[in-house]
Amino acid sequence: MVSQETDIPTPLQDQMYAYLNHLTIERGLSKNTMAAYKRDLKRYLSYLAQEQVCDVSNISAHHVAGFLQALSSGSHHMGQLAASSTNRILIAARGWHRFMFLEKTTEINPAADIKPPKTGLYLPEALSIDTVTRLLEAPAAETVQGLRDRALMELLYASGARITEAIELDVDDVISLEHDDATVVRLFGKGSKERVVPLGAYAVDALHAYLIRGRPQLASRGKGSPALFLNRFGNRISRQTGWNILKQAAEVAEINHEISPHTLRHSFATHLLQGGADVRVVQELLGHASVTTTQIYTQVTADTLREVFASAHPRANSE
Repeated sequence: MVSQETDIPTPLQDQMYAYLNHLTIERGLSKNTMAAYKRDLKRYLSYLAQEQVCDVSNISAHHVAGFLQALSSGSHHMGQLAASSTNRILIAARGWHRFMFLEKTTEINPAADIKPPKTGLYLPEALSIDTVTRLLEAPAAETVQGLRDRALMELLYASGARITEAIELDVDDVISLEHDDATVVRLFGKGSKERVVPLGAYAVDALHAYLIRGRPQLASRGKGSPALFLNRFGNRISRQTGWNILKQAAEVAEINHEISPHTLRHSFATHLLQGGADVRVVQELLGHASVTTTQIYTQVTADTLREVFASAHPRANSE
């Protein structure tokens, strides 16, 4: 697979870190996003090292195209990847080359004309409303952990939050608007972009129960963390814990689908659109930079509508 960083020539490493510093300072990307960029760039630089390229000025379009081919075929110890993963890694490499060209580190951009592979339309799978209900009601409400787990899942489904956004919440990010008797949550998405999302009654009730009867016990075991969701040591829960909470609830509810935090995000968007919400509103709630990303969900609901029409309309079929 990918070589160790010590196998990458120092000049290439230096330019990689210059770009990563640029992304951190200028674009304010999250730690998880930055880790992904670094991982993808190291894969590219390791390939260049195998090709005996030690300086950025010696990288040509031939090298970039060769790297793309290696990713697609699994040669050069790259490991064969899906088109979507290949696309993501190539985007990181193209961004690196563009940065160096704009900074005048190189005189040409060898990746400018290298296009990522086409990927098929990814249609996220949403759970039915009944299945979501079973999942959310799976944690035992009489235990501290159950109160926390139910509050987390209710918040994920009520807000469409990414798991990273949810676990990074502090108590103060849940805000009660007394003037109109509503509760909202302040989420920080990609690029530290802030958005405020309303919460429904079920999520508010679950959060209230957790904050009153669950979190104080967990907090007493720690050192005063401001985090909303705490582990058994009184510290902020991890992304892995968030995933495990969903998987354990799915087992208890005897749900055979593959469940992840993103499953609730997909279900949130799909159910809103099925209920008549405008795609632009859903875009804002999800924190998508482009409505094109949100429109994937309109394809899902359109498929559902066609299925219902075909099975229910008396003149849908000619038989």
